[in-house]
Amino acid sequence: MNTIRQLILSRTKALTRTSLGLTALCLAMLSPQIHAQDKPPLKIVVGFPPGGSADILARMVADALRDDVGTIVVDNKPGAGGRIALNAVKTAKPDGQTVIILPSGPMVLFPHVYKKLDYDAVKDFTPISQIARFQFGVVSGPSSNVKSVAEMIAKAKTDPNTASYGTPGAGTLPHFMGVLMEQSAGIGLNHIPFQGGAPANNALLGGHIGYKFDVVSETAEMHRTGKVRIIAVTGSQRDPQVPEVPTLKESGIQMEATAWFAMYGPAGLNGDALTRLEKAMMRVARDPAMKDKMLKLGYEPIGSSSADLAKAQKTDLARWEKPIKATGVQLD
Repeated sequence: MNTIRQLILSRTKALTRTSLGLTALCLAMLSPQIHAQDKPPLKIVVGFPPGGSADILARMVADALRDDVGTIVVDNKPGAGGRIALNAVKTAKPDGQTVIILPSGPMVLFPHVYKKLDYDAVKDFTPISQIARFQFGVVSGPSSNVKSVAEMIAKAKTDPNTASYGTPGAGTLPHFMGVLMEQSAGIGLNHIPFQGGAPANNALLGGHIGYKFDVVSETAEMHRTGKVRIIAVTGSQRDPQVPEVPTLKESGIQMEATAWFAMYGPAGLNGDALTRLEKAMMRVARDPAMKDKMLKLGYEPIGSSSADLAKAQKTDLARWEKPIKATGVQLD
């Protein structure tokens, strides 16, 4: 009887040890998932309304990054040409949980355009990765009914009241491109700023403005369906989305301008977080499926390192300084 009791006790202890071992193994396997669930979501801030080019790209990146970083929230903070969003990121904790995806204008143009900026484009942010390059289109709306740059120039000279153009905000790249075109073509244009590209699109379609300078991808479909007409593109080469559209130089206007999208975090971004995000962004930009999506939107994929983005920003800050000062554009 004692032997049977001892056998039962021995087997019970063995089963208990096995159960405890399995429990410990399961907990070890689940602990990273539990930790990930406890971690707050990565917030990607966008300084423009939903539906614009920055928002579309940010959501594409968010979808592609989820395998690397987990839950992601895209937080739209439109207004002031992206400055509201930049200030939100500037004051965020440098823990890698808050970043911004934005076009290059606020980082390379605004320091020269605005008399006073409430952020330092270099000191207040940590470069993470340059995502893609892109060019802009000169878009003619229904109210202007212009089919070429030559027609636009002639009409602006004979009827200046019709020469209004809309942009995502004062001091943005499209605004400055309008100023450059005024000087290059010898015409006067009336700038109408909006809070983002989508409202400017609506004004163009509604006939409230004659033209728009905007990312080609935002208006390529409307161009193809005849709702608007892209009469020129601003890069050195024609855009594959609208290969029939000439460049400004082909149209007799000696100006060229391209821009880029990038991801930044607040200054002093945690080293491990920076490395993790930098590597994830480099992987995403080079993924064949993501590259295909970006190319279809007219973006040239880059996926740079943090150091290369810092170098690109420094180069463009220097490149734009002289042309901007030459225009005399200064905003409060």
